[in-house]
Amino acid sequence: MYTASVVPVMDKLIIYQIFTRLFGNQTITNQINGSRDENGVGKFNDINDAALKSIRQFGASHIWFTGILEHATQTDYSAEGIRADDPAVVKGRAGSPYAVKDYYDVDPDLAVSVPDRMAEFDALVQRTHAHGLKVIIDFIPNHVARQYQSDVKPADVFDLGQNDDTMAAFSTKNNFYYLPGQLFVPPTSQSGSPSVAAIHEFPAKVTGSGSITATPDINDWYETVKLNYGFNIFDGSCHFDPVPATWHQMLDILLFWSDKGIDGFRCDMAHLVPVEFWQWAISRVKQRYPRMIFIAEIYDPGLYRSFIFGGGFDYLYDKVGLYDAVRRLMENHGSCYDLTRVWQQESGDFAQHMLRFLETHDEQRIASRFFANDPWAAIPGMTLLATMHTGPMLLYFGQEIGVRAEGIEGFSGDDGRTTIFDYWGMADWQGYVNQGRYDGNGLTEDQRRLRSFYQQLNYLVSGSDAIQNGYFYDLQYANDNGQSAGYDAHQIYSYLRYTERQKLLIICNFSNFSTYETTVMIPTNAFGAMGLDPLGTYQFGDIFISDTQIETVGLAGVPILLPPRAVRVLEIKS
Repeated sequence: MYTASVVPVMDKLIIYQIFTRLFGNQTITNQINGSRDENGVGKFNDINDAALKSIRQFGASHIWFTGILEHATQTDYSAEGIRADDPAVVKGRAGSPYAVKDYYDVDPDLAVSVPDRMAEFDALVQRTHAHGLKVIIDFIPNHVARQYQSDVKPADVFDLGQNDDTMAAFSTKNNFYYLPGQLFVPPTSQSGSPSVAAIHEFPAKVTGSGSITATPDINDWYETVKLNYGFNIFDGSCHFDPVPATWHQMLDILLFWSDKGIDGFRCDMAHLVPVEFWQWAISRVKQRYPRMIFIAEIYDPGLYRSFIFGGGFDYLYDKVGLYDAVRRLMENHGSCYDLTRVWQQESGDFAQHMLRFLETHDEQRIASRFFANDPWAAIPGMTLLATMHTGPMLLYFGQEIGVRAEGIEGFSGDDGRTTIFDYWGMADWQGYVNQGRYDGNGLTEDQRRLRSFYQQLNYLVSGSDAIQNGYFYDLQYANDNGQSAGYDAHQIYSYLRYTERQKLLIICNFSNFSTYETTVMIPTNAFGAMGLDPLGTYQFGDIFISDTQIETVGLAGVPILLPPRAVRVLEIKS
């Protein structure tokens, strides 16, 4: 894989994403728009040894702790020396974790003792490492909270905006973009709560989304302001020499958290920040921390190559390509031809850099009525995402037991997503938490079986040489267009993963309703690529979730019966 480091990095990470505020919360009062004290909040300390042991046994290699940094909130911590936020620029009672108000601090909600909040986070990092897991946190470089101000920054660090010339709409010495002479006006329908600070932002700053207006609407990122990396959003010109002030300040932040022993950054909306900054900053972080990994949230396939080979990112979100294609299949309006298109036209020659997933905090839950309405619909899609290439995979906490995320929580409406804005308790998660034991003893039988599937998938991924390190060979072209009787190339996807030590034939049936009886053909040149005689007789034995055993001559094909949503991971042995 490409990396600025000379240290080998295992690509096949299994990342388990935790939304920290919700993960350990055992209060399920669930008052809509409820306060912290009414609805409860999970703490760093709730992610205890039992939780971490369970996650490690589940098969994860990394935990992405989401919502760690101190962000704007409607909860008043002024008694703890933390400035209160105006509710007019806070989304939800808890606030968005992506509206950071102090890059050098952690969210006080997550601490048992607010003055000791950083020590409690440090202890979580140490606990996580003690269980053989690595730590990923968010880095949010594109925007900050409207009322950003660091209370605990190092003495030698300039705060964002501290030295800005607010009369200049754009300057490379400024951290923000300004609208001179204009007063910021927040959306009037945001909150029924009285204003705490009566925000007075003059001149107005450009909103985090890039909206050049002093009056962003309720659907905009009005709670944030955009950071200036030397790109003049007013005329489209770039000014990267000399290095803009924001570059230095953001590098300081990356190094601050790296010094704390974390192992990686998931970089929020990375494609909205110039790739030139990433190349400059990532290379400098990796000079000191060569094993640090950088993951880009990115939604523009046209930028993939430059962000990997120019910017230095280890991994990119595979959302626009593979996630969208698999989701269409799960919702009964897709085609497996799209899977071939993704690797051929978007990311096939750097697939080891693509992070695959079906759920994150941004996406709708598989089990919700807005997506598949059935968590078991994920079997073929998740198997494919995990085994198609050598790159990493991600699971969002609760996905493994079929959390539905239905109903209105507060600022977050009834949209099939687990809220990131509100204090909430996940009732269908409590069977796993089981009063802090994290043993799943309260799960239903169906939830246990679903979790077992995901655990078996994790074990397959981490235990297979072919999946960890192997080549990929798409078999669609040898089976579609009537070449194999009964093979529906819109619903069935088959491929090989192989190394010198292991050869696998993987077949996925994406249909929620149809059973297929067909013969999967493996062409002569595929046998040649695997170093096998196409005229030899081989045993095809499932090493995943069925007891399928097939003996056949290579070129005769592999006869197979595929029930709805069936997957077969067949090891080829002579």
